[in-house]
Amino acid sequence: MAFRTEDEQTEDYLFKIVLIGDSAVGKSNLLARFARDEFYPNSKSTIGVEFQTQKIEINGKEIKAQIWDTAGQERFRAVTSAYYRGAVGALLVYDISRRQTFESIGRWLNELHTHSDMNVVTILVGNKTDLRDAREVRVSEGKALAEAQGLFFIETSALDSSNVGVAFQTVVREIFNILSKKVIQSQELKVKDPGWMANGKTVVLQTEGGGEAAELGRSKKGWCCSS
Repeated sequence: MAFRTEDEQTEDYLFKIVLIGDSAVGKSNLLARFARDEFYPNSKSTIGVEFQTQKIEINGKEIKAQIWDTAGQERFRAVTSAYYRGAVGALLVYDISRRQTFESIGRWLNELHTHSDMNVVTILVGNKTDLRDAREVRVSEGKALAEAQGLFFIETSALDSSNVGVAFQTVVREIFNILSKKVIQSQELKVKDPGWMANGKTVVLQTEGGGEAAELGRSKKGWCCSS
């Protein structure tokens, strides 16, 4: 996370978003479909960490979503702290054809909250809707869990592209809306008290996954999303 003035700005925003959930729920294929419009039917489990950057335009602003993907297996949990650091959004993924992956959501949500801010913008994603005949988790169950935890909710299929773009865009748009409110608040503060910042320039908040900052409206730990 870093400060940049309008004069120094070379891009609008960069948001770090993480993909979490059990192994083989389709996290890597969701990312591949969104970032490259590709799907790998025989893809192997992710080892370590990888990320893709995708550009999205919202209200005339260029948003770069830096989307991180890592393995869901327990043996890779050692990367947890660094993986979550600086994240402002998350896709919490389960496989609608494997109930155990849905039952693990609570653990993943606890881990997200332990290693990042409670207010990271999060969407619960029920993936693999193409496996409708093997469904073990009802849509209503996903909706109920998301409502209880204050999450967005959507069902997707990386295989046939259903709702994949919508899932990522929902998270990015909500982060942007929250950030826009913070920038407006800082501008209002500047008008009320012109001396609050020495150079008198409007500050644009930019996320650069991994850094720590204490800008207006944000705690050192993470996002403070209350309006």
